[in-house]
Amino acid sequence: MASRAEELTLVGLCDVEIDSKRHTCSFLTNKVGGLPDWSPVTSRRSPRCGRCGAPLAHVVQVYCPLEASRYHRNLHVFACTGAECSGRSDCWKVLRSQCLEEEAAVGRTSSRPDPAQEAPPSATDWCDTADDWGVMEEEEEGWGGGVKKDRQIPEEAAAPETEAAGEVDASSQLQDLRLVDSQEEEEEEVPVLRAFFISVVDESDLCGEEDDDDLRHAQWLLREYERREGVAVGELEDGGGGGGGGGGEKYEKTRARHGDAVFSRFMKKISLCPQQILRYCRGGRPLFVSEPPAGVAAPACGSCGGTRSFELQLMPALVSLLQRTDGGGEAELEFGTVLVYTCRNSCWTSGSAVEEFCSVQTDPDQQLFR
Repeated sequence: MASRAEELTLVGLCDVEIDSKRHTCSFLTNKVGGLPDWSPVTSRRSPRCGRCGAPLAHVVQVYCPLEASRYHRNLHVFACTGAECSGRSDCWKVLRSQCLEEEAAVGRTSSRPDPAQEAPPSATDWCDTADDWGVMEEEEEGWGGGVKKDRQIPEEAAAPETEAAGEVDASSQLQDLRLVDSQEEEEEEVPVLRAFFISVVDESDLCGEEDDDDLRHAQWLLREYERREGVAVGELEDGGGGGGGGGGEKYEKTRARHGDAVFSRFMKKISLCPQQILRYCRGGRPLFVSEPPAGVAAPACGSCGGTRSFELQLMPALVSLLQRTDGGGEAELEFGTVLVYTCRNSCWTSGSAVEEFCSVQTDPDQQLFR
């Protein structure tokens, strides 16, 4: 993404729950949970846990094309719902997929032959209309709207007399049969999480006048945190240089019970919008829960060997939304933040998804890159 996007941090918020009978999802949709929506030319993947081998649940899908690129581009984040796998980076996977605009148009037309269907947006449109994350589309009648019923043969349209009776019987027996894709059988074994649309706001808009009441409340909570933990969070942003002096020295003498200055900055940053579930800033700086090990960076891209850079991270507010649809209650997923790093070159081989790197941190004292 171009420099303009690198200066911009987008905050993802949970929108309405996705109803498969009312809403249409595609690879252009940003969402939590559900099954992944792959582009028309991408081979579908069902990744498995690196620790226990269980199929991973789909956690987040983000449509994130790069500025001035001809490619549609998606990131899919998966995680193992097993209790013993919670908080482990090797139990999470991130897959990046891409397709050319013309390939997406052809694939969409062949799968849904409706001449009146609007063409997918240009891959470059996202950069100018970022607030379109989480757009809900009502299914229109005549385009697969509603539940499709089994086609029945009217009595007046019965087989002609010349047709053998045996052929009629065979036809009626085949009405209730359908072909099952092997991928569908595999997906049935995968734990599925409740699905929600993701809406997005520019982080700089969170401090508008209309949010004054929320901001004052957040500031009050922050002061309470400072009092309880014995650390002046507001003085940490500039190294303790503001607000009465001596703040930096005070912090050196009295460290926060639950972490250090990095964790305190994390708490201050999310206090402006505690309900944020995702932060997006390709090429920007992640918001760490604790200080990462010095001199350690994300590994090189496994496909081209190029460097990886930060792109997005999942936030603590997402945890409470991750509930299974099979009645199993909440998924066994606990984390402080999940950091996603992607190939800076966005290298791509047509038809397959590229595995990227993610790092999970569950508490301020846990090492990130392990």
